[in-house]
Amino acid sequence: AASDVYKRQGSYYMRTVRLENKRKSAQKVAEIVGCSADEVAITRNTTESLDLIIGGIQWEEGDEAVMAEQDYGAMLNHFKYAERRYGIVNKLVSVPNHPKDDQEIVDLYASAITDKTRLLMVCHMINITGQILPVRKIADMAHARGVEVMVDGAHAYSHIDFQMKDLDCDYYGTSLHKWLSAPLGTGMLYVKKEKIDSIWPLLAERDLEANDMRRLNHIGTHPVHVDLGILNAIEYQNTIGLKRKEERLRYLQHYWTSQLRDVPKVVVNTPAEQHRHAGIGNVGIEGIEPRVLADRLMEDYRIFTVAINRPGVVGLRITPNVYTTTDELDALFRAITEISA
Repeated sequence: AASDVYKRQGSYYMRTVRLENKRKSAQKVAEIVGCSADEVAITRNTTESLDLIIGGIQWEEGDEAVMAEQDYGAMLNHFKYAERRYGIVNKLVSVPNHPKDDQEIVDLYASAITDKTRLLMVCHMINITGQILPVRKIADMAHARGVEVMVDGAHAYSHIDFQMKDLDCDYYGTSLHKWLSAPLGTGMLYVKKEKIDSIWPLLAERDLEANDMRRLNHIGTHPVHVDLGILNAIEYQNTIGLKRKEERLRYLQHYWTSQLRDVPKVVVNTPAEQHRHAGIGNVGIEGIEPRVLADRLMEDYRIFTVAINRPGVVGLRITPNVYTTTDELDALFRAITEISA
């Protein structure tokens, strides 16, 4: 593996080719979504990526930010911190689990925007339900009103096939250790080239040329072997093909959710339309707390799930990967139907 190079060379590696190899990783990560490596920084995860933006914007008192109740807690918490520190106003919407069309979602976000809105955060794929949101339509609406758009792509990158130009967002953060299956502690931050200098870095870098992405990602010495492991993960993904991978993940999710949608007392919180989901699904049983249901599945059936109890979303997140078999999903179906009965 590429990480063996670091183990053999130690300090020599760190002081000679470390930065060159990090740039190679950034280049390969950028290629997947068709953007420039000059707009990409390798980070540790989505939280770090997006919180660098939330914390780096030069907020003024009274500025507004728009987000959803279903967004990831770490980012919502950082917005709350910015509210206390800078006096910004956070406005939350609630995304329906089963929207009638894209316009319903666009109008929802639009209804929260005023002439004081500075930033809109939106999930590419909502982590608790797997719903894919119409990011480009939301971005076009927000940009027309002078609002920047930051996208939480934690579960979309290397899960669904897209290009950054298709989204036209200003900022995008993701975790490479999720659906790319890179080593734990690898993520990516994308910033439009012309926006880089407008973000204050968390940790100071030396003077660089205008809009140099390195100014946002100076973290000193760190475990570089995880960066090198990204290259191995991308090589493996390329042998499958991202489009084929997406199709497999969507097939697996549809396979088990379609069987459960009409089962009495069972609630599927993920949209049925196939363009609104991929590999993630969320299911609950009326009258059973998600944590109780998750424990029951683990103890009685040896099926691990993630309990979700959030506004509008009460159930379990189920995340098969490409190697999950339909026999395993049949076992999940039988378990849920037995418990619901």
